[in-house]
Amino acid sequence: MPEFLLVYAIIINALAFFMFKADKQRAKKGSWRISEKCLLTLAFAGGSLGALLGMKLFRHKIRKPLFYISVPLFLVLQTGIIIFAAYKIL
Repeated sequence: MPEFLLVYAIIINALAFFMFKADKQRAKKGSWRISEKCLLTLAFAGGSLGALLGMKLFRHKIRKPLFYISVPLFLVLQTGIIIFAAYKIL
């Protein structure tokens, strides 16, 4: 089971990271955008680290309070859940 969770974490964070990159590129070109709801859902679903890295690296959504508050909050909550679960397992 822990292997599955590790694979899930890698995939969801990579997906969130690349979705932020794609949305930034689309914003520059003025083309169709990825919805904010989709980006936040990816962060909430476990991709908060990838989303935060995407925000910082691509300087995307960094001025929107919904993003600069919720994505780090999701990361803190997800880290707490992981620490709590690891503590309970050991």
